[in-house]
Amino acid sequence: MLLEVVTPDKKVFGGEAQAVTFPGSDGEFQVLNSHAPMISALGKGKMTIKASGQEEVVIIDGGVVEVLNNKVVVLAESVIEE
Repeated sequence: MLLEVVTPDKKVFGGEAQAVTFPGSDGEFQVLNSHAPMISALGKGKMTIKASGQEEVVIIDGGVVEVLNNKVVVLAESVIEE
């Protein structure tokens, strides 16, 4: 699936991903290929991206995710640098 993660300042990630785990406002959830269409609010926490056999963790400060036709778009409030 195609994943795009953007903040008001920059594009954080863009490319193919096998799975993404999100910090939902009501708890953690995961999106895989061919996931049903959805829109969800995101809370503050770790977003884990599994792509090319590796995991990348991005800490976000809330936002919104849209899943539609194997395209996942994350509009994050901000990314917290560790």
